[in-house]
Order: sequence, then structure tokens, then C-alpha cells
Amino acid sequence: MRPVRAAARVMLSGIFVISGARAVSNPEALVAKAKPVTDRVSPLLAKVDPRLPTEPASLIRANGAVQLVAGLLLATGHVTRPAAAALAGTLVPTTLAGHPYWTVDDPAERAQHRIHFLKNLGMLGGLLLAAADTQGRPGLGWRASHAVGSGRRSVRRAVRSAKRDARIAVRSAATARRLPG
Repeated sequence: MRPVRAAARVMLSGIFVISGARAVSNPEALVAKAKPVTDRVSPLLAKVDPRLPTEPASLIRANGAVQLVAGLLLATGHVTRPAAAALAGTLVPTTLAGHPYWTVDDPAERAQHRIHFLKNLGMLGGLLLAAADTQGRPGLGWRASHAVGSGRRSVRRAVRSAKRDARIAVRSAATARRLPG
């Protein structure tokens, strides 16, 4: 399964590496499309921290940088789960800005945007699967519940052993009392 996972990660990350590099090197080309989304996000960012950039070109460049780095990490198999989660986070504003099919009047163009929107939705599903993929190893939840179960078994064994030792001690004391001298 390892070669399949590796190939799938490379195929899934390719679009993010390319589009991220393009957004970092030339964000001005995407400002017009991204403006409706960045206009809604900028006030929220300003409330979170006034030092954060709020101009569209900076937000596009930051989104592109995250896509580029996380795409490379996913493709190379390093910190794949956080990288996939970061890509999923960047895909939402990218999809909303790039393919708002509900605002397009031309039926042919609307159909194209809907196809790309649904394609991005499918990629989001793949990224969520990659973010949840433990590569056959137990996840944190399983390990925690397993540790709790193992601890309970250890405690039960210790209690049974202590009860057995107590019964033996009681019998030994009773026998010792019956012995002469």
C-alpha cells in the first residue's frame, strides 16, 4: 500500500505546488477574482491581529505560500497529515474565489465553474482523507483508549494478585497459630 499512498500524495499535491508557486510569484493576476473573498476575510483578520496583512495581494501570496510548502511536504511524505489539513484550509477560499458558479449568468460558463467547483470539492475530500490517514498505524484516539484498557487490565490483575496474597497470608497466619510453640 505504501507505493499507492506515495503516488496518490504526489498526484494530489501537484496542483497545489503549481498554483501556489504561481500565486506567490504573481498575485496581482488573481486579485480581481479574489477580491470578493478577501474583502470579507480582511476585517476578520484585522480583528484577530492588526499586524496581519489585509490587502488582497498579500493574502493571495500567503495562501499561495501555504499551498506551495504544504504541497511539497505532502508530495515528499513529510508531515503529511498537517500538510493535507493546511491544503484543505487553503482550498476553501481558493474555491470560493475562483469558481463562484452561483454568480455567473451565462449557462455555459456557469456549467464550467460548477464542474471546477465540484472538482475542488472532490480534492477537498481527498485532502481530508489524507489528513486522517494514519498509514496503517494506530491513531492517537486508538492508542489512548488502548492505554486506558491496558491500564484497567493491569489494575484488575494487581487487585486479583493482592486478594490471592491476602488469602494466602490469612491461611498462613491461621496455620501458624495452630502450630505448637
